[in-house]
Amino acid sequence: MKLRAVFAGATVLFGLVGTVAGPVAAQPATLSNPDSVATWKLDKRATLSADHQAPGPPSGALATPANGRTGPFPGQVIPGFSGLVDNGDGTFWALPDNGFGAKTNSADFLLRLYHVTPKWETAKGGAGAIEVGRFISLRDPDNKITFPIVNEATPERLLTGADFDIESVVRAPDDTLWIGEEFGPFLLHVDHTGKLLAAPVPFIGGKSPQNPFLAIGETPLVPRSRGFEAMASSANTRMLYPIVEGALTNDSEPRRRWIYEFDTKTSGYTGRRWAYRTDADPFVIGDAVMVANHRMMVIERDDLDGPRSVTKKVYTFDLRRTDLEGFVVKELVTDLLYLQNPHHIGDGRPEDGYGMGDPFAFPMQSVESLVRLRDGRLLIANDNNYPGNAARVPGTPDDTEMIVISPRGARVPEHNTDERLVIGHRGASGYRPEHTLAAYELAIRQCADVIEPDLVATKDGVLVARHENEISATTDVASRPEFAARNTTKLIDGVSVTGWFTEDFTLRELKTLRATERIPLVRPQNVSYNGLFDVPTFQEVLDLAARYRTCDGQPVGIYPETKHPSYFDGIGLSLEEPLVQALNANGYHGRSDPVFIQSFEVENLKKLATLTKVRLVQLINCSGAPWDFAVAGDPRTYADMVTAAGLDEVAGYADGIGVCKNVMIPRDLANNLTAPSPVIALAHARGLVVHGWTFRAENAFLPGNLQSSAVPNEYGNLTAELAAFLDAGMDGFFTDQPDRGVTAVAPYES
Repeated sequence: MKLRAVFAGATVLFGLVGTVAGPVAAQPATLSNPDSVATWKLDKRATLSADHQAPGPPSGALATPANGRTGPFPGQVIPGFSGLVDNGDGTFWALPDNGFGAKTNSADFLLRLYHVTPKWETAKGGAGAIEVGRFISLRDPDNKITFPIVNEATPERLLTGADFDIESVVRAPDDTLWIGEEFGPFLLHVDHTGKLLAAPVPFIGGKSPQNPFLAIGETPLVPRSRGFEAMASSANTRMLYPIVEGALTNDSEPRRRWIYEFDTKTSGYTGRRWAYRTDADPFVIGDAVMVANHRMMVIERDDLDGPRSVTKKVYTFDLRRTDLEGFVVKELVTDLLYLQNPHHIGDGRPEDGYGMGDPFAFPMQSVESLVRLRDGRLLIANDNNYPGNAARVPGTPDDTEMIVISPRGARVPEHNTDERLVIGHRGASGYRPEHTLAAYELAIRQCADVIEPDLVATKDGVLVARHENEISATTDVASRPEFAARNTTKLIDGVSVTGWFTEDFTLRELKTLRATERIPLVRPQNVSYNGLFDVPTFQEVLDLAARYRTCDGQPVGIYPETKHPSYFDGIGLSLEEPLVQALNANGYHGRSDPVFIQSFEVENLKKLATLTKVRLVQLINCSGAPWDFAVAGDPRTYADMVTAAGLDEVAGYADGIGVCKNVMIPRDLANNLTAPSPVIALAHARGLVVHGWTFRAENAFLPGNLQSSAVPNEYGNLTAELAAFLDAGMDGFFTDQPDRGVTAVAPYES
């Protein structure tokens, strides 16, 4: 049986063994064996009330009201921690950011570092609270800053959130502090009392829109709020490594994040930099720390929170090792959305909020503090963007949370050769909009063995994942006035189709669109995710798969489908060559690799058989015929292809068939299953594997006697339907609900 765990090749870090886990699927997560899910566990947790205020003048007069809180607040708000310094005695210096998110609303927020003491809750109990003690105020009494600040005319010249947006901090051996910020972005050097020691050091890579020295007409190269969110240092802190949180505006690669080197001895940049590639365009770097002479660890995150969160990950990489494109080669350490919590630290009751319990999730929008403790464990904390974030409980501002996590040894079972493949159909499309990284990632988390991207081409020949090349049902393109003129009518495989088509958009244009739920009446719960995710490239799907392992400890399989290959070939955007090129570039070459290529057409599979040795699957529809047959005047249909003679031919160029489920087990006039057809047995006799499609849990798609009610979008008995097909010998299946598919196959696996 499948273990409920996701592994990605054990990574040895600081003497401990850790592996990879993916995002939490739902709240609460219910698992048959939660102890085997994630290989990193929650050891300690402490929180500070979101409404805690420190002594000082009122703050937040112009803060955006949210979650029932409206400024001004009587004291100084502590809106979470964007950086932490470990004092080595159980206490930390904690760095909040600029207060309320913008220059225009943070002039009454004083920039400080707070001395905090977590009173941890552990497996043995404990208060689980963060005590706030004294603070350091950042200030410029010596007039090192050459531009006007809020407290310009005062003796102390206390710095505020309208002056700098401080985000990262490193302590030097002389107890001075180096602070990275985002408005410049600048590097600030202050003494142990918070006094600025020198003028802010400007970034050599460009200015942000808030930079006080940005000239009229000058193009800001650093996007707003995308400066030095993260900064690591060498062991002796001579070298700092500030990281630009987002892509530079003049960078043609939107996933590139630059790591710069700064020499504190000379107070200048060395000219060296390294390129880091995020898993998707919108993802940002939350914090960074050096864990060895050349090895860095970073938080990579999205800008979502709560159940919408997709990525809150920790990666590691060696600065000396880059790939052919010049990017550091990163390894996934752990996923903060899926941590073991066997002792239910934090109570673990559903009413405590999203992500509590076992497994435990850290689903805050701004996961921005990463500390490697002296015993090798990791400490993580959040900025709560007070009062705006409500990841745990809707309508209630998030507390500031500190957690300590440690890796556990991975238990990777032997591969089960009797396994029935569970294929995440367009990802976990029953729970997230189809063909999004969120859907694919959730499918892996739900123990799918394989994820399935349908592939179409953009105008500039890039393969992207969409169910159809017409995208009005799966993106927000129809609401984009800038693309209104591209609405058109085309003949696709003999059918007149009106809408917007991927081949009329460059990849850059397509990336501006956001995914939407294709069947909102059947899956209204997925509508809440509309507008959150972009259209992924095939390479992004391959990258995602490469960073995970299945619940059996195997590489995640990829099952791409070439959509409308004759049509795309006819407009000069052939799918086969770029598909094979991408597979080869990512190490997929032969039959033993976890790849199947599928198509409803025949000639392109025969062509693929000459280009690659990976396994090929002939798709069989419920009715009709392959479009390339129709074009060629071949009268044969899909029904002819599943006869003995037809399967003899298929076996000459393919390794399996992907069959409409009604062809394997037809339904009667009452919409109930009848006896199996001979298709599965005929295919097996010719050495072909048989994968069925598509199995969905909603009543609308189930046989009549397995429906739970007359309500189409309610769930019926998918397990019973799958059992009938598995009993008939089906080798694997495409499903929109991989978690339910895993439950169904469990009795069939040794």
